[in-house]
Amino acid sequence: MNQYGMLVDLTKCIGCRGCQVACKQWNDMPAELTRNRGTYQNPPRLTSKTMTNIEFREVELKDKLAWVFVKRQCMHCEHPGCVAACTVGALQKRAEGPVVYDENRCIGCRYCMYACPFGVPTFEWDQTFALIKKCEMCIDRVDAGMKPACAKTCPAGAIQFGNREELLTVARERVYAKNSPYIKHIYGEEEVGGTSWMYLSSVPFEQIGFPTLPKETPVYLNDKVLHATPTIALGMALALSGVYWMVKRRNVIREYLAAENHEK
Repeated sequence: MNQYGMLVDLTKCIGCRGCQVACKQWNDMPAELTRNRGTYQNPPRLTSKTMTNIEFREVELKDKLAWVFVKRQCMHCEHPGCVAACTVGALQKRAEGPVVYDENRCIGCRYCMYACPFGVPTFEWDQTFALIKKCEMCIDRVDAGMKPACAKTCPAGAIQFGNREELLTVARERVYAKNSPYIKHIYGEEEVGGTSWMYLSSVPFEQIGFPTLPKETPVYLNDKVLHATPTIALGMALALSGVYWMVKRRNVIREYLAAENHEK
């Protein structure tokens, strides 16, 4: 099975937000009225109306300040915590890589928001019957043989779409080339079991807002909790039974003593 991936080279991103506009256009999503004087501005983070977002990060690079532009969207984890947490199957991991969302199944419980290590799924706070929104890697375009809208639009070639293993090969060649400007880390290669989106950077990822995550997947952690649940439930049942027995015994003793005192 050809598993898709996306490679973002942050050293090439020029912050034009072309990917953000293309995402909105393809998914028919409106501009956002922000709190900044009630005008339509670039939202500072992912929202239910912005499924991909360019963050502007000021960093110190070679003893001087510089801007790094960071593209944010769903990471499409290899072992997605959101899928494991969803109780109704509204989120599914496709064999080709994308994590897709079926709003017809969603009940708006927001478990996926708590389970995502990247804080991606966003809630429709302004809707009466609210659901969640997230990037689906333009699965409708991909199924039709096209690139995702963001990759198709990027004028600087900062976003590449293709086979995940082939993109990893490209990433390693860049990172370990002679006089490479990149740090020796391909973000998304191993984080939480690996993700379909991977990043290259000349600045440490923790300095530009990427969470430091273990290789262990959230699904594995969820499994440990689920496996422990029967034991915890049994322990709670026994404890509650013990409390019930003690309370009942105390009431019986009280009734007995009250009866004795009444006879006297």
